Amino acid sequence: MFDKILIANRGEIALRVLRACRELGIKTVAVHSEADRDLKHVRLADESVCIGPANSTESYLNIPAIISAAEVTDAEAIHPGYGFLSENADFAERVESSGFVFIGPRAENIRQMGDKVAAKDAMKKAGVPCVPGSDGALNQVLEDNLELAREIGYPVIIKAAGGGGGRGMRVVHAEGALINAITLTRGEAQAAFGNPTLYMEKYLERPRHIEFQVLADQQGNVVSLGERDCSMQRRHQKVIEEAPAPGITEEERRRMGECVTRACRDMNYRGAGTFEFLYENGEFFFIEMNTRVQVEHPVTEMITGIDIVCEQIRIAAGLPLSFTQDDIVLRGHAIECRINAEDPHKFTPSPGLIKQFHAPGGIGVRVDTHIYNNYFVPPYYDSMIGKLIIHGPDRETAIARMRGALSEIVIEGIKHNIPLHKELINDAAFQAGGTDIHYLEKKLKQEF
Repeated sequence: MFDKILIANRGEIALRVLRACRELGIKTVAVHSEADRDLKHVRLADESVCIGPANSTESYLNIPAIISAAEVTDAEAIHPGYGFLSENADFAERVESSGFVFIGPRAENIRQMGDKVAAKDAMKKAGVPCVPGSDGALNQVLEDNLELAREIGYPVIIKAAGGGGGRGMRVVHAEGALINAITLTRGEAQAAFGNPTLYMEKYLERPRHIEFQVLADQQGNVVSLGERDCSMQRRHQKVIEEAPAPGITEEERRRMGECVTRACRDMNYRGAGTFEFLYENGEFFFIEMNTRVQVEHPVTEMITGIDIVCEQIRIAAGLPLSFTQDDIVLRGHAIECRINAEDPHKFTPSPGLIKQFHAPGGIGVRVDTHIYNNYFVPPYYDSMIGKLIIHGPDRETAIARMRGALSEIVIEGIKHNIPLHKELINDAAFQAGGTDIHYLEKKLKQEF
């Protein structure tokens, strides 16, 4: 096992990694920007290193500064968390070539899954169901693209191969708009991702977002930890996640679990990963793979009893998984609400001083957050300040406990989205389960 790990992130995920390291008896190094000196994990870490100004490009995205921090503190491994450099293949390569262990997949896996065309090709070879669409990248021949769209059937969606986070995509409902959509998306892809490659897929009208969590060690063992439903989204950003997904049968779970674990073996994958699917009319369609720990990993931990972050570290240290697929039993139901420092209706960021914070409690209540009384939420980073995760013996109990926890939590001094979560947890469609990925946006348009 490692003696010391550098945590190359901030906020709640950095604190989450620190806690896992403590449990495993590993010393920690917290790197931070000038604006983040007062972060909770920075105060708790064994060592801390300031790596640059508040601007993330000069700090949390500054690869030489992070590598240097690992060198001067004599760390052995680097955990990237999620976001920032977690899915940057060049960073993974630099970490390994500098003599440290990257706690995540191999660079070639990150690079392959980061290119949506290459990822889709790999999934097809592994027998993972994919959305009907182009076999590879779109070419520059207009008539070829028009003919392809006719074969797929409108509506179609144009996507950037290097896109992510809801950017670099455009829905086309009629042939007359196709060519212009391709031109615009290609330009956006080049500007945003430095990669103008596009592909085309069938646009599903009312799909759900279902994803499967996997863990793979360096000995070739791969285990699926079941699925999560992340359909409650706004602008492709998840708001509420839950596990297991309502309405998914044991047979569907087993079949898709076998699909994703087979794909991992084919890729010689290592570490934690998440296969994301659109699910409609009983069919799964692969959309992308995230080669890192997910924001929503706690709901899977709550129903499986598996500490995903600890397993990431164990795998990176060369240890085999301590369990098999037969050991995985899903118990109860878990729901996560992402708590953001933002206006609950306008969704504009709301940085500032937290004058009062009180966490809820009770059976099945977990709060993953880095905030505390008199903590100043800086304006430079993502607005998420915490996650409220609830577990119950069944979905109805989990919803009831979430309702109670949302009524208990206190965050004063800034605006936050807890009022929105209170509304959603009482929403009849959410309570029934199985809402599609467009539901929340439609609801918000009707109300505001």
